[in-house]
Amino acid sequence: MFIKRIEFEKDNIMNQDEYPYNIPCLKRFKILEFHNPVTFLIGENGSGKSTLIEAMAISLGMNGEGGTNNFNFSTKNTISSLHQYIKVVKTSKLPQTKFFLRAESFYNFATQLDEIEKDSGGIFTCYGGKSLHEQSHGESFMAVLKNRFGKNGLYILDEPEAALSPTRQMSLLILIKQLVDEGSQFIIATHSPILLSYPGSEIYDLEHSFSSLKYEETEYYQLYKLFINEKERILNELLDGEEL
Repeated sequence: MFIKRIEFEKDNIMNQDEYPYNIPCLKRFKILEFHNPVTFLIGENGSGKSTLIEAMAISLGMNGEGGTNNFNFSTKNTISSLHQYIKVVKTSKLPQTKFFLRAESFYNFATQLDEIEKDSGGIFTCYGGKSLHEQSHGESFMAVLKNRFGKNGLYILDEPEAALSPTRQMSLLILIKQLVDEGSQFIIATHSPILLSYPGSEIYDLEHSFSSLKYEETEYYQLYKLFINEKERILNELLDGEEL
């Protein structure tokens, strides 16, 4: 474990009615503690998952659009000021490597790698040996995960399932287990019931005051289970009784 908790120093904010401080989850947010090597943040679209996880990554010295603390590119300045009010309480253990993997801006990250390779060469060797743009979205995502992630690392992932098929999500579970066994810590924002199934993880629901949930208590698990078990009924209701 590299991070004990994060604290939101909201008393220093001049106007808490402005974005992003008016996001409902931030109005209820004070302290988030990390008890396990794998922590998930869940919530509906717009709940603030990506905004919060971005602020955490920047507070830890990583680039807001993805990468390590050695990346400083900015394609478009959409980074919120939330990181200025996030305090990260660390343990005495230092990570050997850090990485912020963000599905939303992964194209920009891949483009930056191409620019670095063109200017100085050699960086592709850290990412599987070829441009990420020469692979599918899922393949390039897995290339980063398999080649750039290593032991004793701190990894922040924002909705990785956006790039990964269900099979690849299962492969990510295997990789997470391997890296956790080698001393790594993960903080992941996700909608994926596959990823959320990781044993022993902690799941925080941003829409319900950061309450800690069991896997079976999450809306994602319950919704997917209901749909699979009662597909015909649900589709009839959703599609207003159309013949299926």
